[in-house]
This record gives sequence, structure tokens and C-alpha cells, in this order.
Amino acid sequence: MYDVSTRKRALALVAQGRSLNSVSRETGISRAAIRAWLDRLEPLPRMATPDPGPPACERSYAYLLGLYLGDGCISPHPRGSGFYLRIACADAWPGLIRRCREAITLVRPGLGVYALQKEGYVMVTSYSRHWPRLFPQHGPGKKHERGIALDPWQQTIVDAHPWELVRGLVHSDGCRITNWTTRLVGGEWKRYEYPRYFFTNVSDDIRRLYTDTLDGLGVAWTHCTRHGNPYNISVARRASVALMDAHVGPKY
Repeated sequence: MYDVSTRKRALALVAQGRSLNSVSRETGISRAAIRAWLDRLEPLPRMATPDPGPPACERSYAYLLGLYLGDGCISPHPRGSGFYLRIACADAWPGLIRRCREAITLVRPGLGVYALQKEGYVMVTSYSRHWPRLFPQHGPGKKHERGIALDPWQQTIVDAHPWELVRGLVHSDGCRITNWTTRLVGGEWKRYEYPRYFFTNVSDDIRRLYTDTLDGLGVAWTHCTRHGNPYNISVARRASVALMDAHVGPKY
């Protein structure tokens, strides 16, 4: 059992953005206990204030919107009036985890952001009663089983920062790979390599949002159907890959 002051100290460290592992090491409290306290956490006073208005940083919001549409979800607190925003980020990309946490902090300064370690990935998490208003695509069931469309105010932000949305979508559900092929040149087979971007999402609406944004940016793309499923969008033309490299780049 832990006293109230010990619990408050641990939760304050998590609210600063510290991982559960680091808080556990510093305080000697088990990760399981800290996670249980977070699950029972009632809304903090700052979260019970009136609607704070639009995103504090629209550029970061466009990026966070892409992450949410790809690997994010919003779920209600079981015994509170607020909601958890959760973004799944693979352990293989520590830069993505850091960038995700920074984006949440810039979109909503003052909110706590913490990382829950899972097997092979980190769940970057933040609590607020206002997340469903900021992400009106939230709803019951899986995203690909419901319609996904941007509200006019969201589309205005995406129009102003289209590359940030593309970055968020690629960093969540995309990748940059190196393809190769062989050609017969002068009687000899030679190997050629070329970079390529893939984006994979089951939702027709999210894929359409991605390709519509690429169209506006002058990026050429094609559907890449696999096993009869048109879930993959490919960018392979040299000029378009160069644009993607300049504004998106691989995960890191």
C-alpha cells in the first residue's frame, strides 16, 4: 500500500511526460500500480475548464490528425467525464514516439502526456474532456467501419498544412522502402534499386483523404492491389518520391 503523497508524486512525474519505467525506477513503485492509478484518475481541475478553443498549433494538429487516423483511438474514462487519446507508436521508431508526444503538447499545452509500454510498441496517451471535439471522427466501432470525413474547420487546417497531414499518415500507416528490379543491358543482367513510399489503410475514406491531399500537392500515386484488396497506395515516380523525401522522409 502507498500513501496519498507517494501516489501524487508518482502521478505528477507521469504528467510531466515521464515514462512509466522511469517513474517506477525513481520511486520504487511498480509499473502495474502506477498504471492502475492512472486508470482510476479523476479529471484534473484544468481539464474541467470550459472549451479551450481551437488547436494551439495548427501545424502540429495536422500531423497529429494523420497519426490519429492511422494508429489512434479515443476512449472514455470509465468513471470520469473525460477521454483518453491514444496513439500507438512502434518501439522501432523512437523519433516517431518523441514527435507524437511533442505534437500533443503543442496542440494542447498543459496537458499531461505519458507513454504506456506494450509488447513491441508504446501507447502515447493524454487525457482531456475535449479530445472528441478536436477529433470528431471519433465514434463507436473501428474507423474503417464508419464514415470518415473532415469537418470544415479541419479541412481549412489541412489545406494550410497538407504536408503535415501526409507526414502523420505515412508515419502511422506508411513506410519508405527500397525496391529493386533487374534489366538485361548489353547482354548482362543488372540490378536497379529505387525508393518507394507505401501507405496502407483499410478505410476507403482515409485512403481517399490521403490521395486527395497528394493530388493537391502534385504527387503522383497508384493503387497497389494485393490479394484482391486495394488497401495500398504507392508513390514510386522519381519526382514524386523526391517531393515525399523533402517533406515527409522515412520513419526514424
